[in-house]
Amino acid sequence: MNQIKYIFSQVIEFLDRIHFNYLVRKYNGDHYIKHYTCWNQLLTLIL
Repeated sequence: MNQIKYIFSQVIEFLDRIHFNYLVRKYNGDHYIKHYTCWNQLLTLIL
């Protein structure tokens, strides 16, 4: 079975999700958002 990670998942490993969520809460980034969160937008922009 293939055990090699995709390049995108390797790039995402460098991001600190806990700190990112802290900043989103601090600046109220997801205040009016229901589905397309700041994290999803960041992943889309990186892709």
